[in-house]
Amino acid sequence: MMWTAATALLSHWRRRPLQLGALLSGLALATALWSGVQAINAEARASYARAAAVLDQDELVNLVSPNGRSIPQAAFVRLRRAGWNVSPVLEGHYRFGATRLRMIGIEPLTMPVETNTVDLGNAGDLLSFISPPGTLVVSPGTAEKIRGQTDLALRVSDQMPDGVAFADIGLAQRLLKRDGELSRIVIAGDQRPGLEPLGMLVPELSVRETNAQSDVEHLTESFHLNLTAFGFLAFVVGLLIVYSTIGLAFEQRRPTFRTLRSLGVSLKVLAVLLIAELVLFALAAGAVGVAIGYLIASLLLPGVAATLEGLYGASVPGTLSLRPEWWVSGFAIAVAGTLVSSAQSLLRLMRVPLLAVAQPQTWGRSSEAGRRFQVLAAAALLSLSGALLLWADGLEAGFGVLGCLLLGASLLLPAVLSGFLTLMQRMSSGALVTWFWADARQQLPGLSFALMALLLALAANIGVGTMVESFRLTFVGWLDQRLAAELYVAARNGDEADRLRAWLATKVESVLPISSVDVEIRGQPMQVFGVVDDPTYREHWPLIVGIPDVWDRVASGEGVLVNEQLWRRERLRIGDKLDLASDWEATVVGVYSDYGNPKGQVMAAINALISHYPQVSRLRYGLRVQPDQVADLRSSLSDEFGLPPDNIVDQAALKEQSRRIFDRTFLVTGALNIFTLGVAALAMFSSLLTLSEMRLPQLAPVWAMGVTRRDLALLELLRTLVLWLATFAAALPLGLALAWVLLAVVNVEAFGWRLPMHIFPYEWVRLGLVALAAGVISVFIPLRRLAGLAPSELLKVLANER
Repeated sequence: MMWTAATALLSHWRRRPLQLGALLSGLALATALWSGVQAINAEARASYARAAAVLDQDELVNLVSPNGRSIPQAAFVRLRRAGWNVSPVLEGHYRFGATRLRMIGIEPLTMPVETNTVDLGNAGDLLSFISPPGTLVVSPGTAEKIRGQTDLALRVSDQMPDGVAFADIGLAQRLLKRDGELSRIVIAGDQRPGLEPLGMLVPELSVRETNAQSDVEHLTESFHLNLTAFGFLAFVVGLLIVYSTIGLAFEQRRPTFRTLRSLGVSLKVLAVLLIAELVLFALAAGAVGVAIGYLIASLLLPGVAATLEGLYGASVPGTLSLRPEWWVSGFAIAVAGTLVSSAQSLLRLMRVPLLAVAQPQTWGRSSEAGRRFQVLAAAALLSLSGALLLWADGLEAGFGVLGCLLLGASLLLPAVLSGFLTLMQRMSSGALVTWFWADARQQLPGLSFALMALLLALAANIGVGTMVESFRLTFVGWLDQRLAAELYVAARNGDEADRLRAWLATKVESVLPISSVDVEIRGQPMQVFGVVDDPTYREHWPLIVGIPDVWDRVASGEGVLVNEQLWRRERLRIGDKLDLASDWEATVVGVYSDYGNPKGQVMAAINALISHYPQVSRLRYGLRVQPDQVADLRSSLSDEFGLPPDNIVDQAALKEQSRRIFDRTFLVTGALNIFTLGVAALAMFSSLLTLSEMRLPQLAPVWAMGVTRRDLALLELLRTLVLWLATFAAALPLGLALAWVLLAVVNVEAFGWRLPMHIFPYEWVRLGLVALAAGVISVFIPLRRLAGLAPSELLKVLANER
């Protein structure tokens, strides 16, 4: 009996293959977008974990200076003599031509084996690593960049992240000009008992426990959360197809349910069969979705990798691995989404009495109750969104505001459209026009979820598009202020830098040093830049807030500027004190915008920076000259110093590079928006196609009263376009609200900066035309079917009892 019942239920899909295709394609696309995003995130996080294990030895405890200063080498010697199994590490940044690398100096003979930093398995490798002139261990990509820029031997290792060079600690101290200094001391896990406590041997140092999350992973967390949020939005849009299709399938199978129940199939068995059917479809669609997700991730991963490297300095490979964590989650969310989408239909089936199962009005009353519940749920979600906006803090709260706003508005859409159609019906006078509006309102329940999917897709496109274009407009203006120097030059070493400064003194209007050190301020890694007192900064630097004599205070060494990220993150105020070194306390006198940089940053007078950090690199400079002298100066620099082209960059090239990085940053978001809009168009198409099979009882009487099939087809097209345009009108305010939340809440929490919001009506027109074209395409097949319908089919409707 159970097999017979299962066969009867499955026969519905055999008779309606297009409806089955809509269900499977909607679920597959929803799973694909989610799986693709999760695959990208999983690959990036695995890369961060590998890099942290190699670079930071994050599985071991480290000794560090609490104020971020260097550790004297004598502290390491003291620990070794006391019997502690420790190893020194020195870190800093060093330039090989135009390439800036993170230099990590280690002592291979004492480095714990569990660090797995550099493989020096044989004696020859070890001897060349520690013997003069020394060896750099780098990745293949890094080796290509610095080959020809250094006389040091290069050893290529596939285990090394890009942008990093490992060297013997003696060589690192010499290159970084930090003799006798260490950055941290690694403590091995295996120590002999009875050792003198660390607090007595090195009381000036503090213990840094193992990190559950690396610095890079922490910095990129907001980026991946953004990516996950948009992937989930695309999944929800696809899930609305599943919800709509399952609801229609349950509606169409009412006679089958009644027959099976009358033949003795219990309600429990019927529910189990339906759930098994849905799980089977979910697994099949999930498999296809995971495969498509893999292809999507493979296409988008190179762009994501470039974005992460340009924005955060994070190295992520451009190739994808098949990791269980993302494809298992793809199957899981496909099954879970299907069961959630079918829950309302299953509950409705369980609650409707046996003899009422096949009565349309019974299901109609149940649907009316569902619509009332939707309105109440929408009001609750919109209220929760407002409450989170007013009283909650943090990135998760920002996404909570977005989620509640979008879901609440989408749930409210059917009620708004129903009110609009009722109003138009009451304002109509002719019989055909009145029927048109009444018929549109009658068809609304079958199209509501497709329209909700369309609303979400359009709002996401409007909101994200407004955010990106506002960012672009602000970013271009900020670049014009920030990159004021006409030429940027980088020396290859300190001696060349000294000669370069002397030579430039009579050649240019101003020489602006670009010098910085990496320090730890208030427990966070940050950069301190040194600037000279020059009109360039006074006239061009993008200050947000500052005291009246801000630049005089900076030039005197008494005050410093902080970027917006540090200002917001640490809740600083003008006049607050910052400890920039153990003997350097400075006053915050101004705040400047610093778009595209996730880290905190401080600007101080160059003389104050050098006096407290004498080892600071002084290789890069911005040069102020007349624009018509840039080409001659560039040629002179190349002839006089033999500098390669990459070491001399003009303002236009630097701005173009920055704009390319900007465009690459939002490549993935734009692609997800396009996919989401495509899924919404598929939702509309599947709903119209399914409803076209159920429309004959409503259209046959109108045809019998004299309306031609051609006019009926045109009315169907007009009805679809009216619903699309009404949804687009509702999407405009929702999209603008989404953009405001992204700019004023999510961006501030995720990146630390707030952007002004600009309006771009021409983008709305473009999107509206795309949506209109998608609407026409989605209704084409149903209209063609209706226009070609034989009169005999319409007569059969009138001849049969419906």
